[in-house]
Amino acid sequence: MAQETPEFLQRKVELAYLAAFYSGLLTDKQKEVLSMYCEEDMSLGEIARETGVSRQGVSNVLNRSAEKLFHLEESLGTAERFRMMLSGLQKCRNLLREEKCDEAIMQLDTLIQLYTEEDGYGL
Repeated sequence: MAQETPEFLQRKVELAYLAAFYSGLLTDKQKEVLSMYCEEDMSLGEIARETGVSRQGVSNVLNRSAEKLFHLEESLGTAERFRMMLSGLQKCRNLLREEKCDEAIMQLDTLIQLYTEEDGYGL
């Protein structure tokens, strides 16, 4: 496909990732179209035939879905916080494997601080 540039593909992957966190806040139609587009890699025309909606209608649903997902992430930051926590835990695991316990403890302290600041929990 001519339009599948690295940026296009990255946006598609990001939409699928955000949908994993926020799909419960989308309509059934948005979830269905987004799944066909991101997970099944269907074209707009294929989705239109499958759902009985015009190609422009599919495009509109995808655009509204993307706008909602990116807005939710901007407002809530759940997906990015998950990425940060996962990355921090992986760093901690690697430090422990290298027997760098003091650095691993510092990494854990950073993660705990991130968790308590973001959620307002006191540990």
